[in-house]
Amino acid sequence: MLRIFALLVLLAFGFAQEVTVLTHSSFSLDKGLIARFERETGLKLRFLKGGDAGETLNRAILTKGAPIADVIYGFDNTFLSRALEADILLPYRSPEIQNLKATLLLDPTFRALPVDYGWVSLNYDRAYFKDRPLPKAPADLARPEYARLLVVQNPATSSPGLAFLMATVARFGEDGYLDFWAKLRDGGVRVAKGWSEAYYTHFTLYKGDRPLVVSYTTSPAAEVYYSEGKYQEPPTGNLFPELAFFQVEFVGILKGTKNLEGAKKVVDWLLSKSVQENLPTEMWMYPARRDAKLPEVFRFAPEPLGSVRMDPRAMAQNRERWIEEWTKVVLQGQSPEAVRQGRR
Repeated sequence: MLRIFALLVLLAFGFAQEVTVLTHSSFSLDKGLIARFERETGLKLRFLKGGDAGETLNRAILTKGAPIADVIYGFDNTFLSRALEADILLPYRSPEIQNLKATLLLDPTFRALPVDYGWVSLNYDRAYFKDRPLPKAPADLARPEYARLLVVQNPATSSPGLAFLMATVARFGEDGYLDFWAKLRDGGVRVAKGWSEAYYTHFTLYKGDRPLVVSYTTSPAAEVYYSEGKYQEPPTGNLFPELAFFQVEFVGILKGTKNLEGAKKVVDWLLSKSVQENLPTEMWMYPARRDAKLPEVFRFAPEPLGSVRMDPRAMAQNRERWIEEWTKVVLQGQSPEAVRQGRR
């Protein structure tokens, strides 16, 4: 009763505090959950979408001295070291940590807490390939007849784009991955800025001209879920589990927040069971909590066997170089050999 009275007093005097959450453009949660959080805490949530995950993190880094938000959500394990090295986050040992899967706690300083995880994967349009052969191995993607059917994301701005780049490094090796990408370039691969552009503009399922797209292993399940009964089976499928990249998305409190206690409440809320069980059908990722139940539609999103799980240290040490080399080969047209020589 006292808690409710205190909240009413705060609201009556106009003291309801706002907490701004900087997120990637794919962020989505049930509006009822958001409204209930605001009622129970007396806080007002404002969601600021900063583009793809890489762009969102860059905005937080560039505004380090005067943060534009209190909390940041959506940067992943490919960008984790960048976030930590930029020193933009405050440590916070949420009481919900005990409920999270231990394998997802990748930051021992507790500045970045895992919210969800999944796999970046290559999707294909089943209708397009109904009477056409699919590529049989990852290397086949670089053949002209498949390269011109593929859309990927720029790894400099897109977390799935970076994840797919790292998967090709793991698959083809430090030297071979550049040759693979040079063949993709020459074969006509299309590069989109981010996931939304690649999937909703260029993918044939949405009237684009590319039946192969870098997306997520959960995308086929999402298509069934949103079809309102149109699809009993997914219209898309996943290719090559050996190119699926394990991704973890994090939340953190930004240094300089003007509402630290409110920011902590937001983090706890994102890790709560109610939000965690809403995530799968809102952001199509797996919940980080051990006790969160998956929706029935996730039977169409099995975890891929043999997927890529790259050492965080290797990602931290090589990420910027891989992005730079990819840019030189794919966007600037340099030869792989010239780029390799530049390493020396």
